[in-house]
Amino acid sequence: MKAVIVDEPFKLRIAEVPDPEIKKDDEVKIKVVAGGICGSDVGIYRGTNSLATYPRIIGHEYGGEVIEVGSAVTNVKVGDIVSVDPVRYCGHCYACTHGRHNVCNTLEVTGVHCDGGFAEYVVAPSEACYKLDTTKISKDLCGLVEPYSIGAEVNHRANTGEGDKVLVMGSGPIGVTIMQVAKARGAWVMMTDLVDERLAKAKDMGADVVVNVSKEDLKEVVMKYTDNEGATVVVDSVCSVDSFPQALDLACPAGRVVTLGTGNKPSAIAEVDVTKKELDVLGSRLSNFRFPEVIELFEKGAVTPEKLRTHTFHFTEAQKAFDFMKEHPEQVCKVALSFE
Repeated sequence: MKAVIVDEPFKLRIAEVPDPEIKKDDEVKIKVVAGGICGSDVGIYRGTNSLATYPRIIGHEYGGEVIEVGSAVTNVKVGDIVSVDPVRYCGHCYACTHGRHNVCNTLEVTGVHCDGGFAEYVVAPSEACYKLDTTKISKDLCGLVEPYSIGAEVNHRANTGEGDKVLVMGSGPIGVTIMQVAKARGAWVMMTDLVDERLAKAKDMGADVVVNVSKEDLKEVVMKYTDNEGATVVVDSVCSVDSFPQALDLACPAGRVVTLGTGNKPSAIAEVDVTKKELDVLGSRLSNFRFPEVIELFEKGAVTPEKLRTHTFHFTEAQKAFDFMKEHPEQVCKVALSFE
């Protein structure tokens, strides 16, 4: 079969590799239909993802058609279209035994720590496979469940709900998924960015207010729309050294701040900025069994993954896709790869 492999930074190729085989009774073999390129894939390609090892078949946003199942598999059958959760966990560490497998002590993510889904065929644990109702969801959207699961996890961590005024800092693809899930939960959402085209996309997909922070004073706008209190939930999907302290400043007293940052450079934060408001400051990583929730949102039409996906390339044109993302960032929200 063919697969998308990054041998080392800036060296990507489409290569022939052996077909994967089912080796355990609870495994499923999948003919990949579609995948989505994530920022972490870009990081692997550019050499900025410190968690990845090389060479690597990349891709953790993917799904496809089940073509073979192990003898113990009962949740899916041959012919089903599934989305695949890329999180692999031990099941017995503290995090796993307390419902937080997404931060397992020995966590692996397919496409980062081990080979991923940008290949014609993949073998995965059956418990990581979630069936899509193709009478309600186009099968080519199967690779977009995973990024929406990130948005669902953020909103779960923030306990977002009816009446919340949410500020999402950053209108990239993950920021947009966070916004749409928050809207589905009944929240009002403001989004920021530096790029007008991204803000227009966010507005089109449901954001109540958008702010270009290079042109407007964000704190003034936040206070205008929150009766001078601040946002009840602030999500930092910009993840810069400066954005995290700003998130704390823009949250209201008793508010919640969620960060997705993985950078290792420290931000300058005074303890009093958290204490005086008694803020809940929460990290959010990957997804914690949020696929069923997201698939339900897809089926109900509560989110619009077809709008998230702005461009599609055949997987054999993966290099062209990565180049396009670099050269036209203002045009891109989510770039998908087709394997059909």
